[in-house]
Amino acid sequence: MKLGLTGSIATGKSTAAGFFREEGCPVIDADVIAREVVQPGAPALQEIESAFGSSVIAGDGTLDREKLGTIIFNDPQKREQLNAMVHPAIREKMKEQAEEAEASHPIVVLDIPLLFENELFYLVDQTAVVYVPEQVQKERLMKRNNYSEEEALSRMDSQLSIEEKKQRADFVILNTGPEEETSRQVKKLVEALLKKHQDGTP
Repeated sequence: MKLGLTGSIATGKSTAAGFFREEGCPVIDADVIAREVVQPGAPALQEIESAFGSSVIAGDGTLDREKLGTIIFNDPQKREQLNAMVHPAIREKMKEQAEEAEASHPIVVLDIPLLFENELFYLVDQTAVVYVPEQVQKERLMKRNNYSEEEALSRMDSQLSIEEKKQRADFVILNTGPEEETSRQVKKLVEALLKKHQDGTP
């Protein structure tokens, strides 16, 4: 079974992913794969350089994410253009890794930050969202990244709202309390999914 794990900026998805690993579930991380597909020499990096210019390539030949981020952040058209270059390679690699991991564990977690935004449901069987209320999300983001309220809200607005993700997900992991509480919820979810797997229920 492939479980799509998602959340929104500053809701604690990485923390939850760590707890799934502790439960023995293989975790396929879309962010790690996104970095791999733009390594020097990769076709996607060459495409990015052709489209956005050599200023987005750092001195050591790697992608300068900050410069590229500045270009695409306020330009939806350019963001779409970038996504069209890298997303197919990311999806293909995620699919391959998930299929390999399924041989070692009945539950494989696909950690995909923009699962809902990019409608990647075909990659997974069910979805779990790591949730905190928007007010908590904003406060955490301001504290963690030293953002003003305006900057935090701008980052939050660039994603689908966490409230909508909560409504659409199959499972919700509430991440407002201590980490032990989040860990307990993950453990309980893994146990329930394993039981369903053993019983052969869909």
